Amino acid sequence: MKKIRKAVLPVAGFGTRVLPATKTIPKEMLPIVDRPALQYVVDEARAAGIEHFVFVTGRNKGAIEDYFDRAYELEYSLRQKGKTEIYEALDADTPEAGTMSFVRQQSALGLGHAIWCARDVIGDDPFAILLPDVLVKAKKSCLAQMVDAYYQVGGNIIAVDQVPHERVSNYGVIAPKGRQDGKRLIEMSAMVEKPAIADAPSNLKITGRYILQPEIMDILKTQAAGAGGEIQLTDAMAALMAKQSFHAYEYEGEDYDCGSKYGYFEAVVAYAMDHPEIGEEARNLLLSRCQNIGK
Repeated sequence: MKKIRKAVLPVAGFGTRVLPATKTIPKEMLPIVDRPALQYVVDEARAAGIEHFVFVTGRNKGAIEDYFDRAYELEYSLRQKGKTEIYEALDADTPEAGTMSFVRQQSALGLGHAIWCARDVIGDDPFAILLPDVLVKAKKSCLAQMVDAYYQVGGNIIAVDQVPHERVSNYGVIAPKGRQDGKRLIEMSAMVEKPAIADAPSNLKITGRYILQPEIMDILKTQAAGAGGEIQLTDAMAALMAKQSFHAYEYEGEDYDCGSKYGYFEAVVAYAMDHPEIGEEARNLLLSRCQNIGK
């Protein structure tokens, strides 16, 4: 069983749900307290042992590549002014040379097409996919939990979590065949996109974290356009499911959809309350605001 060393992060989207903030700033670079959202996703992957990151970018996304580069003038200025702690924090987030690749998706042809654009870097290795719209706040990295599950059963792993049954029609959900490992590892037979409440096979929504085998690239190469006229990753996974095992993993943690205005606000609040510098002040502020509601 090959080690999960590579991860694909599709970052070519326009971020239309959070306009006008994303008119000039990539949605992945919107700050969650004092760090861009994308940094949290990269940290999650690093904690899972990911060694190489493949960013699938589009036009006007140069800020992402610049962010992960060195800023020599800034670093020099921080050292000269004795701001050692800030400099060391920046240095710790700077990737090692050669550990990040950037490939271009020239046309917005869908998530499946974006993943296919990374095919030459991925090669014959199993790999992870992390959708940067989604932050998962967990004691143990969500992807690290999935990697542990992968080394138990191999194949393909999809992260899921439970949602209220009345909301299942807002998400893609899985059809479970049975649970393994007692609780969280679930063998699955299908994925259903936004089912009617009465027809939903479960209330386990797909959360934007995947571990897939490289054969998915061969399927994506000839995958026809699906919903919305785009090449859908879900369609390719359904085809691969006929040939390989798929498991869902019900991870421990809380996810936030930063591609929506409410989800972004929710993430800022959650991370602010646990921030090592301002956490206590943030909690006190929120408490006082809540107490003043209706006065």
